[in-house]
Amino acid sequence: MPQTARATVFRTEHAPLRVTFLVFSGASIMCVASAVDPLRAANRIAGERLFDFRLVSVTGEAPVTTCGLPVAVSGRFDPTEKTDMLAVVAGFGTQNYATAALLSGLRRAARSARAYGGIEAGTWLVGRAGLLDGRAATTHWEDMEDFAAAFPDADVRPDRYVIDGPAFTTGGAAPTFDLMLHLIRSRLGMAVALDVASVFIYDQARAATDAQPLVSLGRLDGYDPRLAQAIRLMEAHVEAPVTVEAIARRAGVTPRTLETIFSRSIGETPGAYYLRLRLTAARKLVTDTRLPLAEIAGRTGFSSASAFSRAFSRAFGQAPVRLRQS
Repeated sequence: MPQTARATVFRTEHAPLRVTFLVFSGASIMCVASAVDPLRAANRIAGERLFDFRLVSVTGEAPVTTCGLPVAVSGRFDPTEKTDMLAVVAGFGTQNYATAALLSGLRRAARSARAYGGIEAGTWLVGRAGLLDGRAATTHWEDMEDFAAAFPDADVRPDRYVIDGPAFTTGGAAPTFDLMLHLIRSRLGMAVALDVASVFIYDQARAATDAQPLVSLGRLDGYDPRLAQAIRLMEAHVEAPVTVEAIARRAGVTPRTLETIFSRSIGETPGAYYLRLRLTAARKLVTDTRLPLAEIAGRTGFSSASAFSRAFSRAFGQAPVRLRQS
């Protein structure tokens, strides 16, 4: 059956679905749990193993997540082993795993699977294997710009998760939970999906196509809407910062009122929060890319590399060049 004609796994079907999770060291434990636990709960609620899932790693050894917890796997990734759905779960360090052998194995496994995709940074490995060319896709918001540049043949979107034919991609832990609920709902019905959501007291408040925010405020319940608007404006102007006065004006308040809102809700001034937001974005670029520090400074709104280095050192206790060397 040609790739475009594959029967989707996102449809009503009572036959057990074989799902393989290929997990890499550096993945988030929350992403792993968001991928696996909804399927485990669905099996318990249904009273039978309708999601026949297994976790594997490239070496067969337990991958270590970012919090230091290892993930027990049942064995080594075997591209020839039959599976209906292959999900690649990765986080930091994906550039170290993209060997020719692995990418070839991913392509082979994807050819025989009914669905394949990447969870958070697993999208990079799926993309490196050429499996997102001509497909819509997403990844974590922090990597969106670089991801789009790396895969010009993919239609990169800022959505929480994307399904395009056999390919699926998610932007992080919560969107992965959303995707799995969608899979459960598609195959077993709304009642089972709602029961699974209730097990985790999970309120799916957003659609797949909602854009990923830089700062997650959930449903914004309990937040002053002017705070949320101000933060969204800051997110949109990381590379070219605007003044607090301009942000206040756009939020419909005076600068003094905005300071009061931030002080009451976050415990710091709008300017301090804005700087921290930019420096957090910069720290990720320092640790996770090889971009020149001058370019990182420009991407995060600093007028010079020296000004960036001073602000970075004050915030994190060491210069960006020292952090990169550690």
